[in-house]
Formats: sequence, structure tokens, C-alpha cells
Amino acid sequence: MITENFEESGLNDDVSSSEVDSGTATNSPSDDQKRQIASWVNDGMGLSDIQKKINDDFGIVMTYMDVRFLVDDLNLDLIDEEDEEEAADADDNSGDDETAPSPGDALDDSAGGVQVELDTVTPPGAMASGSVTFSDGQHKKWTLDQFGRLGLTGGEEGYKPSDEDVMEFQKQLDSALRGKGF
Repeated sequence: MITENFEESGLNDDVSSSEVDSGTATNSPSDDQKRQIASWVNDGMGLSDIQKKINDDFGIVMTYMDVRFLVDDLNLDLIDEEDEEEAADADDNSGDDETAPSPGDALDDSAGGVQVELDTVTPPGAMASGSVTFSDGQHKKWTLDQFGRLGLTGGEEGYKPSDEDVMEFQKQLDSALRGKGF
């Protein structure tokens, strides 16, 4: 192993100690500048825009993460445009009687009489599972495997639902699976 002693005086010959001490190259904003940054955040400005304004207005070069940490250190909450849109959509839809189906809810269509339910816990090897009750009262378990194949089990041996019930089952299953994110 080779060890050598390096002298500190030779490392930074290009920068004098007076330049470093005088603070000509500062990377953090002053208190007044921090107040201005806080007003930008409150106005809904995004981090990249704030980063650009800090550079343009104050002459301070900061990375995106530095700006993010600065905003966190100032205990400021960023206003996300997507969050505003989602909140506005939620306010617009607050009067609707319909709610999104949850996995354990029965999906009922009074015209067809077919009810589809999603299991909250899926068995191994299945992407989704649940049960269906057809209009004639027959009850079956269904599973959807990783290849998209649908299987029906249980109930009466040799039972075949009507074509209308099969179509209604497919519609409700499609709706339920879309609600679950498939």
C-alpha cells in the first residue's frame, strides 16, 4: 500500500481564501429570498419553475432536489395541479348517487337478474375471483387466471346458463374488473 502526504495548501491554488470567505459563491437564499420562494409556492408554482426563478431572479444555482429540500425545510406544502383537479372532480361528483364498487359488493342488474361478486382475497394462480348468481338462482364460483382465461366451478353438475345471463355476466364482470384496476 502506498501512502503519501498531501499538503492542503497545494490543493486549491486557483481559489484564494478571501474569495471563499467573502461568500461570492453562495448556494442558499437569504431570509428575504426565502419569503419570496414561499409566496411562489403559495401561488401554486411547481418546483421546476421555482428552481428556474431562483436562478433567474437571485442568481443562485440549485438542483431540483435542493429546491425540494428547501421547500421541505421551510415547511411549505406544494399545490399539485392533479390534486386540485381530483378535488374539483370529487366536488362535482359529490351529488351523484352512484359510488365506485368495492371488491366485496354484489353487482346487481335488475333487468338480467345476474349478480357478480369479487373476492377480496384471490386464490393462488388467479388474478381475480368471485362468485356469480344467475337469473335462475344458480350459483357458481369464477376465477380469472394470469392468461385471462375464465373458469366456472361449483353449482349443479352440467348446468349451462342462458345466453342472456352469460352476456350480462360478462358485462358485469368486465365492469367489476375495471373498477378493480384490470
